[in-house]
Amino acid sequence: MEAVIQVDGLRKEYGRVRAVDGISFEVHEGEIFGMVGPNGAGKTTTIECLEGLRRRDDGQVRVLGLDPQKAGQALRERIGVQLQASTLPPRLRVGEALDLFASFYRKPVDPRPLLEELGLADKSRAPVAKLSGGQKQRLFIALALVGNPEFVFLDELTTGLDPQARRATWDLVRQVRDRGKTVFLTTHYMEEAERLCDRVLIMDHGKIVALDTPENLIRSLGAENRVVFISEEMTEGALAALRALAGVTRVEQSGERVVVYGRGGRLVSAVVDALEAAGRPFRDLRTEQPNLEDVFLSLTGREMRD
Repeated sequence: MEAVIQVDGLRKEYGRVRAVDGISFEVHEGEIFGMVGPNGAGKTTTIECLEGLRRRDDGQVRVLGLDPQKAGQALRERIGVQLQASTLPPRLRVGEALDLFASFYRKPVDPRPLLEELGLADKSRAPVAKLSGGQKQRLFIALALVGNPEFVFLDELTTGLDPQARRATWDLVRQVRDRGKTVFLTTHYMEEAERLCDRVLIMDHGKIVALDTPENLIRSLGAENRVVFISEEMTEGALAALRALAGVTRVEQSGERVVVYGRGGRLVSAVVDALEAAGRPFRDLRTEQPNLEDVFLSLTGREMRD
């Protein structure tokens, strides 16, 4: 596939801090490309360099064949941007905001069908202050699309949204891609990246620590499956029996919650058989498969970041 973003040796420093440390990657036409990383990993600096909002110190960057640092209006006409922190005057009406942003472009789309598609047609005359969190996010997506861009940047799109609004926004992102756009998505939600993205770049301390499809990243981890259950009558003997099962790597107990880690197709049935043989009652048994969050924590650590 054609590369619509090409990054080679991108570097950005703030004094002695190297926020972005010589990273290289490509984004392909028509994909939803995700970037994730802990706080301070360099994600926002990277995306701002790609958008032309921040000057890089070194390296080459091409977005749609143009240098964001030099292209100016020629690039802005072809990309849409939803910033991590977006605000509008509270008394500005939704329709007025779309008309205002459309006026910035030479060939914008008609805002009215866009509002209809994003479920905001009945809010055209509503002031921004009266919109819910999900409605505001849909408005910001509309503002990013009104210029009819070829490429869309969505930075921390669903932060602060409730689960229902977040999943509705995921559907909107897929619709953006289905409109023929390429999407660059940054997020702190690993489930979001796993569900939406064709490929995911994991960044830490200014460097790329992994880049692949979510499926390949999870497969490369080689993590154990987990069997989780609640038991009020676990004994040391029963726990020892679980640890002795073929394929079990470790067993963790926290109060009444027990987690059995292991590999193999018979892990669940072996755990159930062992509990029944030991006469230990259990409930709420479920299995958990490795996911992108496991990959993220494995590569970036579990300590808190500010």
